[in-house]
Amino acid sequence: MSTLATQAELTLNDWKERAANATFKTQAFIDGEYRQALSGQTFDCINPATGQCLTRVASCQSEDVDAAVASARQAFESGEWSRRAPTERKKILLKFAQLVREHREELALLETLDMGKPISDSLNVDIPLSADCIAWFGETVDKSYDEIAPTGSDALALITREPMGVVAAVIPWNFPLLMAAWKIGPALATGNSLILKPAEQSPLTALRIAELAMEAGLPKGVLNVVPGFGETAGQALGMHMDVDCVAFTGSAEVGKLFLQYSGKSNMKRVSLECGGKSPHIVLADCHDIDQAAQAAASGIYYNQGEVCNAGSRLLVQESIKDELVERVMHWGKKLMPGDPLDPSTQMGAMVDKTQMERVLGYIDIGKSEGAHLRMGGNRVLGESGGYFIEPTLFDQVNNDMKIAQEEIFGPVLSTLTFKDLEEAIRLGNQTCFGLAAAVWTRDITVAHKTARALRAGTVWVNCFDHGSIAVPFGGYKQSGIGRDKSLHALEKYTELKTTWVNLGS
Repeated sequence: MSTLATQAELTLNDWKERAANATFKTQAFIDGEYRQALSGQTFDCINPATGQCLTRVASCQSEDVDAAVASARQAFESGEWSRRAPTERKKILLKFAQLVREHREELALLETLDMGKPISDSLNVDIPLSADCIAWFGETVDKSYDEIAPTGSDALALITREPMGVVAAVIPWNFPLLMAAWKIGPALATGNSLILKPAEQSPLTALRIAELAMEAGLPKGVLNVVPGFGETAGQALGMHMDVDCVAFTGSAEVGKLFLQYSGKSNMKRVSLECGGKSPHIVLADCHDIDQAAQAAASGIYYNQGEVCNAGSRLLVQESIKDELVERVMHWGKKLMPGDPLDPSTQMGAMVDKTQMERVLGYIDIGKSEGAHLRMGGNRVLGESGGYFIEPTLFDQVNNDMKIAQEEIFGPVLSTLTFKDLEEAIRLGNQTCFGLAAAVWTRDITVAHKTARALRAGTVWVNCFDHGSIAVPFGGYKQSGIGRDKSLHALEKYTELKTTWVNLGS
């Protein structure tokens, strides 16, 4: 597919024409080739914007996982990738990243058709960031050094990082390619072989990039993709005795299952990123209430609210609550759902019917708990057959309500008030999650004090959801174990080895 046209040149009709002519990779990718599931089973891949089936995808079972693990193990033990010179691995990963960029429009279309997000986000955010991530970790390959420990003159103690071996990456559906890239980049950069299990709701980009990885020069078996359901393919990876590490992003409920699988099998390493209930704190001395309101709206309604670190709890100091809520609603109403293939759409569809019904169920719970529904709360664009929910805002929420404690993963904002900073911090920390948080204040001392007190992996000051591939991402408490992004991500996919050399006579 040509990549010469820019997003500005492509209209809704252009994207619809491309969608009508799109082709899909639907088989598992094992040992360098596409294969049907050994059972012959498939599952429907649904377009969330229409409710219609796009295609049918191979539904991998335990025997397919066995084949993928065997391929990954053989590739690792051969050393063709794991022991290849760092400069050579770097070249291949950089070429892989470049191929992702060159196929930006194709991959963006797959992402939008599969997951329901706006094409402008897929094209201008998800795909470029995915390529940048793979390239960034590619650049680390020949720039990572081992250590020499301080010892006496009669010994030399070397501390080296070695690849774990066979890594399984189980990824979510909200940012399918980007979350895959967060695992692919560091896992391959450190010399591992990787088995990717995409969410059954969104397998298409993972299956396509496997082919691009081979085109870039990745040896067969180093990257395998096994589409399927969590209770089959996912569980098989978690329980497999020859998988050395599982990197999972998804719900806390499923994350706990992978910890159980590890204990029941070979005590494989498990890293988890399991969502959050991020507090977005706005103090009365906020330097720009309208800017804070715009950030609060985008912080919960971006990507249809299907964001792990979404600012789903808006904590506002009492004296500015009414003004801030009005401005949040002003910005929120500008983000009404539309056709995901329309370049002007800023909010798309829920990923599937199950998620739409889950979100609508939480909205009903919020009403029954006594929260005040100020905006939204309804399914919209029902005539399309798609799964759209309008931006929703609850006021007068108590922190013990379900909508304030449980991850909804949809465009639903809960507004709470506080009297002083001490109460804001207490409310902010009063959740089982700890992925992210934000505080708005003009007082730098207050900003630092609040950031230190909040139990979260990331705290933004006077902004929301800013970041870089160079900074770690992950959480405290039930938001997970370990970090994605940055050099710290390399730690998840390596083992530390000490080699003690006796230099004495």
